[in-house]
Amino acid sequence: MARAKRNHPARAVGAAVSKPPGDDNVVAGDIISLIRQSAPSLSPSEQRVATVLLADMEFAVHASNSELARRARVSEPTVTRFSRSVGCRGVRDLKVRLAQAMAVGRIYVELPPHVGTDLARPALWRSVFQEIRRAIAAAEEGLREEDIERAAEAISRCSKLAAFGVGGGSTLAAAEVQNRFFRLGIAVSHASDPSLMRMIAATFGRDDVVVAISTTGAANEVIEAASIAKQYGALVVAITKPQSRLASIADIALGVHVPEAPDALKPTASRYAFLATIDLLAASTAYCKPLEAQARMRRIKYELLKGSDGDAKGPLGD
Repeated sequence: MARAKRNHPARAVGAAVSKPPGDDNVVAGDIISLIRQSAPSLSPSEQRVATVLLADMEFAVHASNSELARRARVSEPTVTRFSRSVGCRGVRDLKVRLAQAMAVGRIYVELPPHVGTDLARPALWRSVFQEIRRAIAAAEEGLREEDIERAAEAISRCSKLAAFGVGGGSTLAAAEVQNRFFRLGIAVSHASDPSLMRMIAATFGRDDVVVAISTTGAANEVIEAASIAKQYGALVVAITKPQSRLASIADIALGVHVPEAPDALKPTASRYAFLATIDLLAASTAYCKPLEAQARMRRIKYELLKGSDGDAKGPLGD
């Protein structure tokens, strides 16, 4: 009988595409979050089902009702009641929604193997710094000297410079472009709001440069803004994934791609590759006009020394 009740995995995934009749009343949302939020209000036996599902979702998606019940040490009707308690029509619907939730990837639903062990802290420290070094090495290996030099020459001669980026890492990188290049006496701004990016792009012309930043190279807002600026004659420098959509529309593409490590608990290391690329581009631009760049930075340092930053050997700004 257990074999007859088994929900075939392929059939369950297919059911996620075509919505069955009467499905409109099913509570929508991220089923994993719903299970975790509902757990305190569930009965003790239903809580055991929740524990089993969250501990091994791959098993839960493919197991029969009897297998789920046996692992949770409950009856099969309890598994059905649990499904309805978390907003599903039944066990089959629960499995479909679990499969959908797992589409984000296993690293977002399964803890790394060393978590909770004595090796956790040394493994974390070692791996974080390894990922940072790997990201910077990937940038160094992927960038071409001639592309950096062409971009630096164009920026050193430009009338205005703007950096565009949306999302977490690219927004930070766009802000860093402004932070690096204003010191060289370049009129630079950055924007992450889609409307503002388009507005700025529409004011640019032949003497201007846009630095368009996207980790994936697929950010439509950045691609559209860069295309507008290019339409009016501005030069587009892209810091992005090679062979991406953004790279294809750029006049100069600085290819940077760092595959993410299989651990969602660690910060995204690719941003170090982007920051290193920006630093290299800024330094190369400064070397295009060394006397002017040095004079600007001397003035900055002079004014800082008059204030609270009294260390002549310290960095140029806190």
